[in-house]
Amino acid sequence: MPWLQLALIADRKQASLIEAALENGGALAVTIDAANDVLVAEQILEPAPNVTPLWRRVRITALFDDDPQGTMQAENAAAALVNSSLAPPRISVLDDRPWERVWLEELEPMRFGRRLWVCPHGQRPEIIDAENLIIDLDPGLAFGTGHHPTTALCLRWLDGLPLQGLTLLDFGCGSGILSIAALKLGARYVFAVDHDRQAMGATVDNARMNGVMDRLTVTHPEQMSSIAADVIVANILAGPLLALAPKLIELSSAEAQIGLSGILAHQASQVAAAYAEHFMMQPPEIDSDWVLLTGKRLPR
Repeated sequence: MPWLQLALIADRKQASLIEAALENGGALAVTIDAANDVLVAEQILEPAPNVTPLWRRVRITALFDDDPQGTMQAENAAAALVNSSLAPPRISVLDDRPWERVWLEELEPMRFGRRLWVCPHGQRPEIIDAENLIIDLDPGLAFGTGHHPTTALCLRWLDGLPLQGLTLLDFGCGSGILSIAALKLGARYVFAVDHDRQAMGATVDNARMNGVMDRLTVTHPEQMSSIAADVIVANILAGPLLALAPKLIELSSAEAQIGLSGILAHQASQVAAAYAEHFMMQPPEIDSDWVLLTGKRLPR
């Protein structure tokens, strides 16, 4: 089916805020590239880890479903961002294409931490060490490729944890990349949770592709059972993280570690405060304008 595309031009310093606003507004995908058509060859889908676009102006496009709800979401987003755009936001109809394949053509194997490699399905890094752990990924329309700073922060954090024998909760699993990474790193079992049925399906497909489905449960938040997770990772957005604080605290074990991302730098203190009564929160780790907050469960 066709899609609705919302396009706008903005100062690159506003790109992260606009991206977050679009995701909060229901966008299925957000693309950032050069505003100048001459620089289209430099297009990126999501900024690579530790890389910030150098363009002064960027073109930001977002995809929405071409249905009444998607139309309303696109129109609301255009109205909300009109003052942030250097040119009037434009909404157009985009003919259907295999977007997941288009996106994957722009991706290449990437390393996170000491051992983790995330590879588009069928690709491999030129040099593979014996300790390398390969994640084959075909994200479809459920984002989570490792290219976005929030995902990169979480992958590096997981790579540094001793996960052997532990139970992990991945809240807002998206493509399932963090769940699969945890299982490849030795986690005993993972519960992957998402409210989006498409994300749940992508997680199942990717887990099967990587041979870890036997240690994974994929579920909707309303259907998940009570657990005591040793590690919790939630790469979503600041608003949901604030709302979910009581639930995530309830689902954590006595010595749990928590990793929270999808947070802009100016939101970090507020999110950390929501968890500080139950977790010893560490100073934030920052990549571009995005933050990872980590903490360890305080004695009860």
